[in-house]
Amino acid sequence: MNLAQEMSDSNRILTIALFMVMVLVTILITIQGGRKTRTATDFHSGGRGFSAVQNGFAVAGDYVSAASFLGIAGTIALYGYDGFLYSIGFLVAWLVALLLVAESLRNSGRFTVADALSYRMKQRPVRTAASIATLSISIFYLLAQMVGTGALVTLLLGIKEGETFLGMDSGAAKVVGIVVTGLLMVAYVAFGGMKGTTWVQIFQACVKIGLAFVLAILVLVEYNFNLSDLLGDAASVSGQGAAFLEPGLRYGTEVPGDALQTLWNKLDLISLGLALVLGTAGLPHVLIRFYTTPDGKTARRSVNWAIGLIGMFYLLTLVLGFGAAAMVGREAIIAENPAGNSAAPQLSQVIGENIAGSTGGAIMLALIASAAFAAILSVVAGLIIACSSSLAHDLYNGVFKHGKASGHQEVVFAKFAAVGVGAIAVVIAVFAQDLNVAFLVALAFAVAASANLPTLLFSLFWKRFNTAGAVAGIYGGLISAISLVIFSPTFSGTETSLLGEGVDIAWFPLSNPGLVSIPFGLVCAVVGTLMSKESNPDRFASMQVRALTGAGAERASVH
Repeated sequence: MNLAQEMSDSNRILTIALFMVMVLVTILITIQGGRKTRTATDFHSGGRGFSAVQNGFAVAGDYVSAASFLGIAGTIALYGYDGFLYSIGFLVAWLVALLLVAESLRNSGRFTVADALSYRMKQRPVRTAASIATLSISIFYLLAQMVGTGALVTLLLGIKEGETFLGMDSGAAKVVGIVVTGLLMVAYVAFGGMKGTTWVQIFQACVKIGLAFVLAILVLVEYNFNLSDLLGDAASVSGQGAAFLEPGLRYGTEVPGDALQTLWNKLDLISLGLALVLGTAGLPHVLIRFYTTPDGKTARRSVNWAIGLIGMFYLLTLVLGFGAAAMVGREAIIAENPAGNSAAPQLSQVIGENIAGSTGGAIMLALIASAAFAAILSVVAGLIIACSSSLAHDLYNGVFKHGKASGHQEVVFAKFAAVGVGAIAVVIAVFAQDLNVAFLVALAFAVAASANLPTLLFSLFWKRFNTAGAVAGIYGGLISAISLVIFSPTFSGTETSLLGEGVDIAWFPLSNPGLVSIPFGLVCAVVGTLMSKESNPDRFASMQVRALTGAGAERASVH
């Protein structure tokens, strides 16, 4: 089924109407949240008043991106077992966040990750490094989401090359999609702050999970809830037979006669798994969600809710992916999008047509499109508020104002920062819309696992850890991850590389740098610590009390 076939005007109007309803509801939620945003605590952490259930839904809305909603279903549809293996990495990662980070971070900081990192260290160098890491991770993640918006808009309006709709060709439609998304995410943050953003994410989590659930049920109805028949049909249609239900089609593939390349492929799978499992606990837009709860216990319970919701969603993607493989077919999916990102929308159209003809197909397609758009909006809003809070609280107040800026000044700066970051992201995404930027999501996880997580854990649990170690760990992990990606096959040397195969500077054999950059960031943190004589055992003891009890966290400020 080709989604780029000429769509009727009525179907296009239906699609646009559902998009407008989604946007209108989220704007109303943002306005309501903005009315209750009065202080810096309201803006940065939503007033710390969200319950475990509310924050769990918000975390799920923040975490389940378009890459998850469309990408994982597509990967499963094309590669079977390996696609589901990829999604497991995202889910298992939450155990690290639950057991090691959530409660201690909530109790130790106030608004940003740097609050916990810098508590017992020199403020300016640590906050500067943490802010740079936050911006780097967020921009990588943000670009992939916004470029995906442009592709989604043209896909759903059915605009093919050489055709127009409302005077727009496919290129113009992509730009409009990116700009609209940028304007919306800036509005969410600037007018609603964390309160408005959180309620938007709760609403969008319900939309995403609810529609995925409905579509999965409809797929199972087609097979009388017989998973064995569904998997059997998917394997048969895939052309891979039993191999479709076994590991090795996409990750860790064996290359006959080339033992070295086989080794690299298997190491690359381990590297990707490390980045996914450890990166989540270092993503700034995820970590700041823990500050929105009243206490550490609630933060921990909210992670339990998030694990349940996210786990259910990834189980649904299993049904959607294999359903697309069986009912849409590999050739039709690749014809629409070589990466498989159109698998879920194509499946929804097939299901809808089976139920109520072309109108039913248009309705289902528009609904799933709305869910995908909701995924993008909720994630980009979370990324923007993480950036704006870090720029305002860490750089503006902590570094330039030495902690003397008022809460009102901080909030005003954060709103301008949101506009600036949004504008930069829109401009870069417009120029990058025709490039393969899918690797940026994996890179964001690798940087988070390499730069943020080691320093955060050392700051919370290592008495000897100091400023030099924190700065060396953050910059070491950040620079090594980015550098290795630049010299990897994801950047140049192959048809699917960012620069294509015309340019080849790839000497690093792994597509994901995590296997090297994560240990390197950790080693940098250890070496930097041991090379410095700085030590503050009293401050560490105070932080331990704070991490366990939360005492003093509400009054924490830059100092």
